[in-house]
Amino acid sequence: MPGTWIIQTILQKHKYKLLLTYSLFAIEMLGLLMRPYFLGEAVNGLINGSYHGLFYLVGAHLLWVVTGTIRHLYDSRTYSEIYTSLVTRLMSRNKTKDISKLSAHSTLSREFIDFLEFDLNYVIEAIYNIGGSLILLCFYDAQVVLLCLGMMVPVTVASYFYGKRMRVLNKNKNDELEKQVNVLATKNTIRINHHYNELRKWQIKISNQEAWNFGVMELMVMVIIAASLIISSKTSGAAMQAGDLIGIYTYILKFVSGLDTVPYMIQRLAGLKDILHRVELESDDEKEFEPEPVLSEVA
Repeated sequence: MPGTWIIQTILQKHKYKLLLTYSLFAIEMLGLLMRPYFLGEAVNGLINGSYHGLFYLVGAHLLWVVTGTIRHLYDSRTYSEIYTSLVTRLMSRNKTKDISKLSAHSTLSREFIDFLEFDLNYVIEAIYNIGGSLILLCFYDAQVVLLCLGMMVPVTVASYFYGKRMRVLNKNKNDELEKQVNVLATKNTIRINHHYNELRKWQIKISNQEAWNFGVMELMVMVIIAASLIISSKTSGAAMQAGDLIGIYTYILKFVSGLDTVPYMIQRLAGLKDILHRVELESDDEKEFEPEPVLSEVA
């Protein structure tokens, strides 16, 4: 895909900083994933007069809080440096380039950095929520796991068609966005009004697609939650403890939360693909990203 080398170059130049921040986030998610399990154990333990589960719950929560605090302090420094590096190269690539497109690409570059800073974290969180919840649900009821796996089939099909539609809508919106500075420079009220109406039209279509997809996904969520709780209550019966029910319900919610992330990520990936086509740097700029000063002088 055109522009993919931009990702490779940025990841290579800042790989250690990005590795650290993503590792911190993974540890943070581990604490968050284990918290419902220890909550259930704490409830069961307290009912039986034991505090061991409560201690584990406090430990998992502290792991989440401490790691999350460190990561947030580190993230702003890392991603602001990456954005400054990217947008500086972008703005200096060609002095005679259409200023309207340069302005739009500057804005789109911010979206690309936001993808690295926020959306990749959503991917990691979704992996933890889907994969981790399925693993931990095995300790409660294997039938619930099978139900969750079955629900992924219609979600995958719906996400495929959603992604195709969102790629077209994002392309059309960004096409119009690239004209913005030139349109504003005309000071023509009619053209300016038409431009913003076009942006509004595409944004409404994107929002409508999101709304319909949200409705379909939440209907699936309602089915899986109700069916899972019914299955668990019938298979476990009176042997089910209160803490176990809390754990099952919470991990089902985490699983469907991970599924909810899928359409959002498809939309963001569709937008990123279009951005990479538009913000593709020249080959000599690729050399400027390299740390060796010799290559920069040759370029």
